[in-house]
Amino acid sequence: MFQTFEEFLVASRAQIPVVWFITNLSLTAFLSLILSQIYVRYGTSLSNRKLFGRNFLLITMTTMLIISIVKSSLALSLGLVGALSIIRFRAAIKEPEELAYLFLAIAIGLGFGANQGVITVIAFIIISVIVILNNKLSHNNYENQNLHLTINSDNPQKIAVDKIIEILKKHCLAVDLRRLDETDVIIETSFLIEFNDFDQLKKIGNALRQLDDKLKFSFIDNKGVY
Repeated sequence: MFQTFEEFLVASRAQIPVVWFITNLSLTAFLSLILSQIYVRYGTSLSNRKLFGRNFLLITMTTMLIISIVKSSLALSLGLVGALSIIRFRAAIKEPEELAYLFLAIAIGLGFGANQGVITVIAFIIISVIVILNNKLSHNNYENQNLHLTINSDNPQKIAVDKIIEILKKHCLAVDLRRLDETDVIIETSFLIEFNDFDQLKKIGNALRQLDDKLKFSFIDNKGVY
C-alpha cells in the first residue's frame, strides 16, 4: 500500500511546457505593471503608493511560479503546505486598500499559474474598469476636501481627539476623520479637510501647537500622495 502510494506520487509529476510558462509569466508581469499604475493613479492610501506598487510585480510572478510548480506534482503540493506553515507574513498593512490590491496581485499570479489566462485577463479588465469608474464617479465627493492632515503625538494623555476635531471645525469648512490609531504611548490621526485660504492653515498650526508644542502634523495634497 505504501509502495503504491509512493509510486503514485512519483508518477503524478507532469512536465511544464517552457513556451507556455514563458508566455504566462510575461502576461503576469504585464498585468502586474498595469495594476501598479492603477493603484498609483486611483488609489487613496496615505502611504507611498508608488513604492508600495512596485511590490506587485514580484508578488504576481512569484505566485505564478509557485502555482505552476506545485500543480504539476501532488508531492510538491503537499510539501508546500508544510513550507507555508513556517512562513509568517509580517508586513505592516495599515490600510484595507493595500490588502485588497495585494489580493488582486496574488489572484493574477494564481490565475496564470493555473493556466486560466483568459479568465484572469477578463476578470482583471472588469475589475480595473470598475475601480476607475468608481474613482471617477466618487471624485465629486472629494473635490472640495483639499488636503490630508496627519497628526502624531507621543503624549496621548495630553492630546484628546475631540479637542483636535474642535480646532479643525473652527478653522475649516469641512472635516472628515479617516483614521485613528491610539495607544498608551502614541496617537495618530488622519483627516480630510477643506479650507478657503492658506491663512487658515497657519491658524490650525498655531492652535494645534497650543495643545502640545511637540505635536507633529503635516498637510498633504490628497491627489498627489506618491
